[in-house]
Amino acid sequence: MSDQREERHQHFETLAIHAGQEPDEATGAVVPPIYQVSTYKQDGVGGLRGGYEYSRSANPTRTALEDNLAALDGGRRGLAFASGLAAEDCLLRTLLIPGDHVVIPNDAYGGTFRLISKVVERWGVEWSVADTSDPEAVRAALRPRTKAIWVETPSNPLLGITDIEALAGVARDAGVKLVVDNTFASPYLQQPLALGADVVVYSTTKYMGGHSDVVGGALVVNDETLGEELAYHQNAMGAVAGPFDAWLVMRGIKTLAVRMDRHSANAERIAELLSSHDKVTQVYYPGLAEHPGHEVATKQMRSYGGMVSFRVAGGEQAAVEVCNRAKLFTLGESLGGVESLIEHPGRMTHASTAGSLLEVPADLVRLSVGIESVDDLLADLKQALG
Repeated sequence: MSDQREERHQHFETLAIHAGQEPDEATGAVVPPIYQVSTYKQDGVGGLRGGYEYSRSANPTRTALEDNLAALDGGRRGLAFASGLAAEDCLLRTLLIPGDHVVIPNDAYGGTFRLISKVVERWGVEWSVADTSDPEAVRAALRPRTKAIWVETPSNPLLGITDIEALAGVARDAGVKLVVDNTFASPYLQQPLALGADVVVYSTTKYMGGHSDVVGGALVVNDETLGEELAYHQNAMGAVAGPFDAWLVMRGIKTLAVRMDRHSANAERIAELLSSHDKVTQVYYPGLAEHPGHEVATKQMRSYGGMVSFRVAGGEQAAVEVCNRAKLFTLGESLGGVESLIEHPGRMTHASTAGSLLEVPADLVRLSVGIESVDDLLADLKQALG
């Protein structure tokens, strides 16, 4: 407990490197070992060493990551999963039962929408869509059996901004849980629990891992009872992070702060270029003064992140051609790695939203801005836009 109190006074950059990662007692190794093991010797029936019996239930490498995740978000419990969607699935099945209702945003990751609309709905859970940037619209969407409000901020792919503190008030008044997918911001840029959220969701595949070499997910909560319920379902359902994946995410987190500073600085320059380009009709980036969520983002974020989306003059085919002409920006799904990526959401990451209230514009291009030289990135975008 004294260690936890001490950690709460340390800065993010220090926690990212040290929280949950004391030198190994046996050897003094400064990096947590990879416990690539499935089971553990017991000292008599029920005599567990450190509480470890089977690595689905707990693994020392995963424990180190989960402690680190909790510290970074100022939470009491962190849980690591095999993917972001595995984390979301565990959360939804913990919070909801058949007949319950959840409010989802009008702009969200296509995988989240697919999980709720094609999988969870078949389980008897109802959902409705609201503009989460408008607290009154969310309040109006609530029903007697609403149990959760789901938010992405910044949202994927239109970079919408939700006032977390304001929406936490709506959730509190209604007695429902506020869930914030903080993947685009990372805990370095935004702290949803401190603003009143009940649960923070991550795809650790993205900025937390940061190197496009691991798939993972996470949940962080402050409520110990909810943390225990989530841990029970995590074990019962079994989609946990493996030890090597947990180790890779921890390795990525150590440099999260310095990477996010560079991602953000590069993205701001790119947003400025796109805003003045005659082939671009609209730019979505919360760092721009004209962005409708700029003031809220400035209030609740350290900086504006590395994601930029824009619409291209000439429609869908023109947007596809921009993606195909890019050279330094790699055409690919996912985001948050050190390398820059470009994609067409309508045909790639958000194809599942076609025909729904979450359908994205056909002329939209999404960038995950990496940490390369921004001058090289700007030159590549100029030639891709033509």
